[in-house]
Amino acid sequence: MKIIEVKENKKQYLDLLLLADEQEDMVYRYLDNGKMYVLDDNGVKCECVITDKENDILEIKNIATVPEYQGKGYARALIEFIVNNYREQYAILQVGTGDSPLTIPFYEKCGFVRSHIISNFFIDNYDHPIYESGIQLVDMVYLQRQL
Repeated sequence: MKIIEVKENKKQYLDLLLLADEQEDMVYRYLDNGKMYVLDDNGVKCECVITDKENDILEIKNIATVPEYQGKGYARALIEFIVNNYREQYAILQVGTGDSPLTIPFYEKCGFVRSHIISNFFIDNYDHPIYESGIQLVDMVYLQRQL
């Protein structure tokens, strides 16, 4: 298993990126500004895009695992890689996600705690309703982990 920084042609991973953020123009808002990593374990299994926020905050903008490899620890390994490689440069790792029974518990198991909410984020920023586990996502829930 190896983790590789992708510096060029990030759009080749668009199908994987769209698993975590299903509207293409939203992905393009951060893709060029962010650092992208892929986890390769006999083929790419997971990707992550991070961006530099102000006040010593590093933000996960997108993290997704190929569906048939979900639940095997790839996303957790990628998060730990980010934590270990950026703890000297940042104080906090932050992630924003929908209030979903799939994603919130995953981040909490990875050491994140709820920080704040942006009301109506998914309604105001997406051109169609976003559903996860049959639930329409409305608010963006931010979680943070101390580095």
